[in-house]
Amino acid sequence: MKKTTEILQEVNKVMIGKKQEVEKVMMVILAKGHILLEDIPGVGKTTLAMAFAKAM
Repeated sequence: MKKTTEILQEVNKVMIGKKQEVEKVMMVILAKGHILLEDIPGVGKTTLAMAFAKAM
């Protein structure tokens, strides 16, 4: 669990104000599932994916 907490802390440094979304993505990763990020352009979907990739 320590590693999970460290990853969440690092991603939350980049994704300010998106704690709930970050936690949901982490749950999907831990469940070895898939996630489709849909939203309007410019809200940080790519930034979120890149932050997780770098943190992991």
